[in-house]
Amino acid sequence: MIEIQELYKYYGDRRAIGPLSLEVAKGEIVGLLGLNGAGKTTTLRVLACDLLPTSGTVKVGGFDVVAAPDEVRARVGYLPDRPPLYEDMSVVEYLAFAARLRRVAAPAVTKRVSEVVEMTELGDVRGQMIGTLSHGYRQRVGIAQAIVHRPEFVVLDEPISGLDPVQIVEMRELVRSLRGDHTVIVSSHILSEISETCDRLLVIEDGRISWVGTEKQLFSELGQGMQLAVTVRGPSADRVLPLVRALAGVQEVEVVAASEPGDDVLTLQISSKSDVRDQVCRALVSADVAVIELVRRQGLESMVLKLLGGDEAAGRRKSRKKRDADQAMVDEAAQASDKQPTEGA
Repeated sequence: MIEIQELYKYYGDRRAIGPLSLEVAKGEIVGLLGLNGAGKTTTLRVLACDLLPTSGTVKVGGFDVVAAPDEVRARVGYLPDRPPLYEDMSVVEYLAFAARLRRVAAPAVTKRVSEVVEMTELGDVRGQMIGTLSHGYRQRVGIAQAIVHRPEFVVLDEPISGLDPVQIVEMRELVRSLRGDHTVIVSSHILSEISETCDRLLVIEDGRISWVGTEKQLFSELGQGMQLAVTVRGPSADRVLPLVRALAGVQEVEVVAASEPGDDVLTLQISSKSDVRDQVCRALVSADVAVIELVRRQGLESMVLKLLGGDEAAGRRKSRKKRDADQAMVDEAAQASDKQPTEGA
């Protein structure tokens, strides 16, 4: 669906992204992670045909963003970090306008607007002026305009930014509903949402892809494992501890302060090499142990921080910046030399 080869984007002399190569399969939801300034938004804008690349190739559905930008835009739905909304239009007026811009056939506009209004749960505000909507509803309208033309590829830049907890859950379900019918790349600073929503993770660092894979692969490759807190009711520690310690992948189990009151409540902290949540639940339920809570205490945040914020990663970033600065000095010296008059001129 998406093919990127040796993509670079410069703003003047400053490299924003590159070299960047990636393939995304049809129907996937890919999460884009990175620190501020890493190049996430620039990458998304190039993919959405909002920016042209400086060099390299980007193809969406077989069409090149430089050679056939109109064909690419017809296949892409884009929600930037600030939704492009007209506040003096009603929701349905704006969505109909967006549909016509995206070449939806005139007889099909009304039907398609009704479909995306239902999909994004905008029915209660469909006739309301956009300028009077809450932030959460504005984000919904932003996604609705991005999918009103049934695009093959959807780009979402920080779709849950500024939402309250209830709205975040609703937006998560909405993004999940796009899986299969659409190929989606979503950027977010809320890493737990990326974990809950995406099939694969793409970590970008200094404009380059530093890691691609699933969350499970990330845990496995970094070797940091996972920590769980499991709360059960009824059995004694002497009965439960051997049961959990015998599971493959479990490294350490200890009894900690119970997460809930009650003389018969027991909380275990489990350290494991990989994600053992399903094995733990199956083993306890099979032994007729009542599981009342399972919480992951160490998750994606710690993995990404280790990948991007550790000493080794910081050293790589410093080295790259120095290399780029040195190359810039060489280029400036070469340009100055070219401007010097030749002897006898």
